[in-house]
Amino acid sequence: MKTKIARTFLILCYPLAAAFGGSYGTYEPKRLLIPPESSPNKKASFDLKYLDQILIDLVDHARNYPTQFDSPQDKLRATEDVKVLSKLFDILLANPNTTPGLLRRGGLLHSIGHNLDIQGEAQKASDSFERLLKMVPDDPQGNFMYGVFLGGSGRSALAIPYLQKALSLGVTDANYSLGMSYLALGDKSKAISCFKQYKVTNPSDKSTDEILTAIQNGRFVVKNTTN
Repeated sequence: MKTKIARTFLILCYPLAAAFGGSYGTYEPKRLLIPPESSPNKKASFDLKYLDQILIDLVDHARNYPTQFDSPQDKLRATEDVKVLSKLFDILLANPNTTPGLLRRGGLLHSIGHNLDIQGEAQKASDSFERLLKMVPDDPQGNFMYGVFLGGSGRSALAIPYLQKALSLGVTDANYSLGMSYLALGDKSKAISCFKQYKVTNPSDKSTDEILTAIQNGRFVVKNTTN
């Protein structure tokens, strides 16, 4: 019996080996803005540490589509958090002199918003990543995350150059994402090569073994792939 994989499952670009981190936490996105009276320099500031804590949790549950939450309530809470953060980033990224770090975080946040089916987040993700890579073309994580986002939104052919660049800049996990992108395009030979290279640096990843076995045994069928 052949294994048919729908496109939405086929284009999962982050490695699946890492376990999801249990229940999604409870956060107060408004805490990110530190008022002048609470800041050491008496100027309004932004709590990047707290932002990164939220983003790490969101990545654990919504790095891919379909997302993985313990309950519908967790997913709803995460979706509401992303909506609030998205509006906050609309303000932060409106500054033409915004930093690469904020653009990178904004692109990641909006790509997660896209996975949570929030309207308009896909375009915001593209805008953030494109601004970042115009500012810092050789940003390793920027190229990787943009490639993952493009692959995860059904644009595998566009994803490949960014993933290849990320790989050339030392992001070895890009091999997994490249494998998925080539698989979505029907190029099984290149997909196998990428998955095998990924296994060199991630030898314990059993999910990649399963994908390779399915491809090599002719049980992995690409269904309705478009770009």
